[in-house]
Amino acid sequence: MNVRVRLFAAIRDAAGREEVELDLPEPATVEHLRRCLSERVPGAAELIGRAMFAVENQYATDTTPLPTGATVACIPPVSGG
Repeated sequence: MNVRVRLFAAIRDAAGREEVELDLPEPATVEHLRRCLSERVPGAAELIGRAMFAVENQYATDTTPLPTGATVACIPPVSGG
């Protein structure tokens, strides 16, 4: 299954691009995507492990299933004050 992942902030910087396409086995969940993305962008693996994901504009948990052709946003943790 092909999934498009939009990257933001430090994860985007580590990947050197704004989005990546991942080929995941079916059925896939956000947890599968998180692991695959960490392998694809090892320099941001720690951030990806703590990132939030949104599937088709809806925040998702690690158990959320991914539909084929989904667009997923990977949102790294934010700090500040």
